[in-house]
This record gives sequence, C-alpha cells and structure tokens, in this order.
Amino acid sequence: MTMTRREFTALGLAAASGRATAAAEPPPAANLGLLLYSYGRRAAAEKDTGFADPVRFLEFAKARGAAAVQLPLGARPEADAKLVRAAADKLGTGVEGIVAPPRDGRADAERFAAELAAARTCGATVVRTVLSPGRRYEVFGTAGDYAAFAKRAAEVLRVAEPIARAEKVALAVENHKDFRTDELVALLKKLGSEWVGVCLDTGNNLALLEDPVGVAEALAPLTLTVHLKDIGLEDAADGFRMAEVPLGQGALDLKAVVAAVRKAAPRARFHLEMITRDPLAVPCLGEKYWATLAAVPGRDLAVALRLVRAHARKEPLQRVTQLKPDEQLAAEDRNVRASFAHAAKVGLVPG
Repeated sequence: MTMTRREFTALGLAAASGRATAAAEPPPAANLGLLLYSYGRRAAAEKDTGFADPVRFLEFAKARGAAAVQLPLGARPEADAKLVRAAADKLGTGVEGIVAPPRDGRADAERFAAELAAARTCGATVVRTVLSPGRRYEVFGTAGDYAAFAKRAAEVLRVAEPIARAEKVALAVENHKDFRTDELVALLKKLGSEWVGVCLDTGNNLALLEDPVGVAEALAPLTLTVHLKDIGLEDAADGFRMAEVPLGQGALDLKAVVAAVRKAAPRARFHLEMITRDPLAVPCLGEKYWATLAAVPGRDLAVALRLVRAHARKEPLQRVTQLKPDEQLAAEDRNVRASFAHAAKVGLVPG
C-alpha cells in the first residue's frame, strides 16, 4: 500500500496532534532503530489499513522512541519514495530497507535493481537481505543439500554485488541461522566488495552453538547494520529452546556485543528485533541437527549447553499463541516498549 500526497499531508497533521498530546511524556532516547518485524503481529492484523506503509511506520516508530526504521520498501514509484524520504527528514529518523536477493539469478536482477533504486530515493544507504530459506538444521537434510545452497548463495551475491555498487546501496546479509560465522566471513571475503557486508543478528548464531559475543567480534568488521535482540533460554530433552525477550531480560551480554560492533563498525545502526512468538526449538542433541554441522567441535556444544543451563528460566518461556489475539498484540507492544526503556536507562547504544 502506498500513500498519496493528500494522505501524506493528512498524516502529518494527525502526527503533529499526536505529538502534542504526548509531549508531556516523550519516548525514551535509546539511540535505537525499530525493525518492522518487531510488530509483525500488528502488521498482519492491520494489513488492510497500511500499518507497514513506510510513512506510517516511520511515525509509529518515532512515537515509540526509534531513531530509525528498517522495513521492506519495495519497488515503489519515485514520487512515493520521495514522500518516504521527506517523512524521515521531517522526523529526523533514518531509513533502511529489506529486500529479497535476486534468487533466480539474472532473471530476477531487474526487480532487485528497482528495489535498490527505490530504497536509495527513500533515503536508505543499507538494505538487509537473507540467503537461506529457513533454519539450517530444519531445511537441509544432508551435507550435500547444504553445500548446494552455499554454492547458490555465492552466485546470488555475485549477481547482486554489481547492482548494489551501481545503485550505491550496500547489501547487508543477515546471519540467519544458516551460515556459521567462519562460513559467512569466508563467503563475503571471497566476494571482496565494500557494497556487500553483514546484518548482524545478535542472537541467531546461538542456534548454531556459537557464543554471541564471539560472533559479534568476528562479524563486526563486516557489519553494516544490526538486529539487536536479547534471548531467553529454556532447557529441553533434545537440546534447548530460545525466544526473543525484552532487552536486559535475557542471557546475552548486550553491552559486550554493542561494544564489539561500535569498535569495528561505528557507523552501523542498531535496530530492535523483538519478535513476540513461541520459543524456537534447537534440537542439538538429536541426530538430524548434525546432518550439516558435523564439523562443529564438541566444545561448542558444551559451551552452548552451559550457557543454557546457567540462564534457563525457572518458569517456561511464554507461548504467545496461547494468548487471545488482542493479548498477543498487547504483549508485542509491551515487549517493544520495555526494550526501548531498558536501552535508554542503561545507555546501551551510546549516541
């Protein structure tokens, strides 16, 4: 859904009224962006009313205290993209995009180029992407399956890189529970382009038995943008379960993670990714899990399980799908607000 100029003007008037009402209670200054996926449930519930429209989400995110947003921008017309840029400039917020890579090789390159061009007009200099169809240990049944995926991923980036370079929009590849850190570093260093780097997710590689601080330190030199999250842990007979929890309420050493990124990539933005959902299973004690991870040292498994046991919740992690729809939306908003409040209180992301 895109917005006309009349709708944009009306939204600006409504936003001004809303800001006046909220002036007595300004949002926390957390120096933190907001990822649309943090409001995935609300975006789905309000799809017909355009919650995910970039201009509307910019206003919404600003009211929550966000300094930037990251969301799909699409291949929108230039005039519409300029409205997004104008809204961001008016609010003083940054914009980053989310795109699908050219998965069908050169046949999909035109779509990819159009999305990057629109993102640039919207004011984005970075767009995030993923290369995998899902979690490594769930999607790939054999080492050969994974090797074929890795080969295709390298080809996708070879197609994407010259487009990103031409459009002057950097492509940030998320560590998406697919590549272990050394694999992702090797992939990007082989490509060797300043226009393709990392979208560092601070919790994902725990599912691949990697220490979150070590992941941040290793990926920071290649990092263009960050999905900042905290992780709650729950023990399980076949491994463990993990779920995003409000910042400061989980097992991650967030200050160490932020410091590692700031040292090596001081210009990278941090965006809150607080997905309110049921815990994800990491069946690392089951045979299928190891089909593509046979080279992982046993030490890494031991370190991961020690972390789980040290931080496992006494009470089970919340099963969000057991809540009523309105309760799910309320929990989602509460989790985001709590994260921004914590980040502001402790100065998690220095200005």
